[in-house]
Amino acid sequence: MSNAADSTSQRESIIMNIEGVFFDLGGTLFSYRNLARANIPIMIESAKRMGSSAPVDEVKKAYGRATHYVSHRYADKPYYRHRDLFHDLFKHFCDILQAEYDPQVHNWYHTTHLAAVIDCLELKPDCIQTLAYLKERGLYLSIVSNIDDDMLEPLIAREELHRYFDHWTSSEKARSCKPDRRIFDVTLDRSALKAEQVLFVGDSPDHDITGASAVGMHTALIVEKGIEPPLQAGRDAVAPDHTIHSLGELRDIV
Repeated sequence: MSNAADSTSQRESIIMNIEGVFFDLGGTLFSYRNLARANIPIMIESAKRMGSSAPVDEVKKAYGRATHYVSHRYADKPYYRHRDLFHDLFKHFCDILQAEYDPQVHNWYHTTHLAAVIDCLELKPDCIQTLAYLKERGLYLSIVSNIDDDMLEPLIAREELHRYFDHWTSSEKARSCKPDRRIFDVTLDRSALKAEQVLFVGDSPDHDITGASAVGMHTALIVEKGIEPPLQAGRDAVAPDHTIHSLGELRDIV
């Protein structure tokens, strides 16, 4: 970045008084590009294990319908564990396929799905470089994720993200799921920052932008071409303050 661009960025930061950048995890720091390829084979195998003879296309449609149903059912819950959400998704998937729910198959699904999601999530190409830049600037960095600890902690450890982040908060630990206010308040309390001093970066209009805006944070919606964020309920979303297509664009904001 040129010196002129650096000066402009610094002036904008002073105007907005940004002292911290809080990030969503999946779809923001990590790409969801491989998620469907990881999930679909697991659903196909689950259907087979329950004795379903449904064609692959029907299995895919059933999974899509079950995801849509659960997304709307959970949209207004202030808190839920994601293992419970995925359990309900699996049961509804069985109902759509007219397959008898099998607890043993579900246990296999849960373990396999958890491992597959962790394995398929990859950091976005400019993630580490951007985090290093923000940390060098002295900004307070945090992760605020609608995720259970058994998924968040392995991803933090695998990518050694503790080198960059001052702290991270799961919905399980906060007992609150975005856009519910509590998870944002818990994170602000830990950071000792005011909402107006924080830029929240996320990929979900429903969860990230709506929730962060409601508590008074600045917001940046990150959009990855061809990838829709999961578990959206289609509620009326608040317009973000910024829309970016790569994490590196944050340099021009803060």
